[in-house]
Amino acid sequence: MVAVHQFASPNCGVRRNGLVPRYVVLHYTAMASAEAAIDRLCDPKAEVSAHYVICKSGRIIQLVGEGLRSWHAGAGEWHGLQDMNSRSIGIELDNDGQGPFTPALMKSLETLLARMLAAWDIPPQNVIGHSDMAPGRKCDPGAFFDWARLETKGLAAPSGKTLPPHVPDAALFRKMARACGYTADVGDNDLLAAVRLRYRQNASGPLEAADFTPLSDGART
Repeated sequence: MVAVHQFASPNCGVRRNGLVPRYVVLHYTAMASAEAAIDRLCDPKAEVSAHYVICKSGRIIQLVGEGLRSWHAGAGEWHGLQDMNSRSIGIELDNDGQGPFTPALMKSLETLLARMLAAWDIPPQNVIGHSDMAPGRKCDPGAFFDWARLETKGLAAPSGKTLPPHVPDAALFRKMARACGYTADVGDNDLLAAVRLRYRQNASGPLEAADFTPLSDGART
């Protein structure tokens, strides 16, 4: 088990309405260093935090206890649920969004996720990105995050495999995306961008048939 180092953030509180963690939300720090990110996540004036920061070196820093509500998710929605801060554990990954995540970071993330999902009985499909619950507002963990690696290890929802329909249809795409959790009230372009960040990171342009495939195996709760 990777060692977890403690560095307490004051930016936290009690989970509301007796809620416990049922989701894990992944972020990237988008800062020059993990130290700079930790400083901000511990600054009361910033009013943001996360439960963990994982450094490029693989070092894991815990800022908030898992049973507490950290301020990482903000406005958004997933499967019709709001106040994701009370429903989730937030993990910040030391990455600026401009390139791949280090192997050491990914290995530590896998170890932490495996322990966390078992401890809180969280199913793999409840590991999501910030961009999933806040389309159009957030894009992390971004186009370089290796979701497929988590899928193969049973730490994230697998992509659908069913062949797509012949004619792309925006209404059908939205219906399928909502069944998989994308219920935030956003426009078609932001919804498409969010789904692609998760499942088709190299895709661009208008909606196409292949965008339906990863959503094809039905609802994920």
